[in-house]
Amino acid sequence: MSYDRLSPVDSTFLHVEDGVSHMHVGSIGIFEGPAPRYADLLQMISSKLHLVPRYRQVIRTVPFDLGRPVWVDDPHFNIEYHVRQTALGSPGGEEELRRLVGRLMSQQLDRTKPLWEIWFVEGLEDDHWALVSKTHHAMVDGVSGTELLSVVFDTERDAEPLPVQPWRPSAQPSSVSLATTAMADTIRSPYEQFRALRASLRFSRQALSQAADLTKGFFTLAGTLRPHPVSSLNGPIGPHRRYAWATSSVEEVRTIRHGLGGSFNDVVLAAITGAFRDLLLSRGESVDRSVRTLVPVSVRTRDASGRAIGDGTLANRVSAMFADLPVGVEDPVERLAAVTAQMDHLKSSHEAVAAQALTSLGGFAPPAVLALGARVAGKTAQRNLNTVTTNVPGPQQTLYVLGRQMLKAFPYVPLGGQVRLGVAIFSYDGQVNFGVTGDYDSVPDIDLFCLGIEDAMKAMLKAAAEASD
Repeated sequence: MSYDRLSPVDSTFLHVEDGVSHMHVGSIGIFEGPAPRYADLLQMISSKLHLVPRYRQVIRTVPFDLGRPVWVDDPHFNIEYHVRQTALGSPGGEEELRRLVGRLMSQQLDRTKPLWEIWFVEGLEDDHWALVSKTHHAMVDGVSGTELLSVVFDTERDAEPLPVQPWRPSAQPSSVSLATTAMADTIRSPYEQFRALRASLRFSRQALSQAADLTKGFFTLAGTLRPHPVSSLNGPIGPHRRYAWATSSVEEVRTIRHGLGGSFNDVVLAAITGAFRDLLLSRGESVDRSVRTLVPVSVRTRDASGRAIGDGTLANRVSAMFADLPVGVEDPVERLAAVTAQMDHLKSSHEAVAAQALTSLGGFAPPAVLALGARVAGKTAQRNLNTVTTNVPGPQQTLYVLGRQMLKAFPYVPLGGQVRLGVAIFSYDGQVNFGVTGDYDSVPDIDLFCLGIEDAMKAMLKAAAEASD
């Protein structure tokens, strides 16, 4: 019998999780009213679960760590455990919702059950309501998470409800079966990987070009080992989170790009750079430095338009680049130009390709080595990484749940290692929304950071308008 085994990257997200670093990603959707009945919401989500089988599976570890963990059906799956109901007290504004999100995201997912939750939140002002989702990063990356959002939600207001499909969990594997299968995979896997490696190293022009790109990327990655200046952005974190957001629009980003240049990602990174500058100055710290950020990069196959193509799985297909945000640059136009130049250099250096290659080598490593490597990486971040900024392109059409339109959508990114503040960007239906996660104890000024993002966008818009005159 074969099992759906976690990839090396997915396993790493399990290994880095501890009592203070919870590795779930999430989203917050705000909907028009009136709120649906809880029973109707349960029925709707239940009718979609056959489209995402992982939502009814749990992680089983292999005895003696002979192989990476596997996904198996949960024999005790209960939809009411995962879809939960709560309400805000009056007045139920966005500030109260953000406070609730911080509390919900501070709670670690139960590994004995499928690694997801959806909170149905009633009581928002203007008769609105919300869905707050949590999904472990070992289960899904940002791009495939967006695909799941489209599966659970409807693209038409009057979409026909689906019937609930009957489901029976598969028989549970024994510990002996898990162990023997893992040993067989270990014996078989090196041969298959060597065969693939031998094929990729044939002396063709394409192979030589790929090898050169990979080598160039490794040298660029090596630069991230240089320690960065000490600041309040890094240090020990606790288990509690603050959450806030900033808002913009696709049209504003398009206007800035037209007037000042740069890509979509360059513009949002420049806005975040301005916010870090404001934050450091407000704390009385020097901005004669840069802020190093990890920028996750999807390495899923893309179509002709550049959009990621799903491969039918929920496994992570993500790599990373490391960028130094130029917080020392005061002028918004010069700051955007500096971000654009650096991102162009990182793309040409093939840093993300090298990072993916390093991650793939984890397939050779036994689980214990993967765990050790993940923890060492977390400690290395104390000196070499200040923050994480991830940009996920979301659906640009309007989404609905039970006939109610989703008005706004915000992302949530977890914190790990010594990183005290992280930013996720999510575009939805013409909006560009920044979700900001902060350590509760060390980032009390998270609202100032969000204001800094919006101020930086306004400054670039003003400069773009002046450039067009």
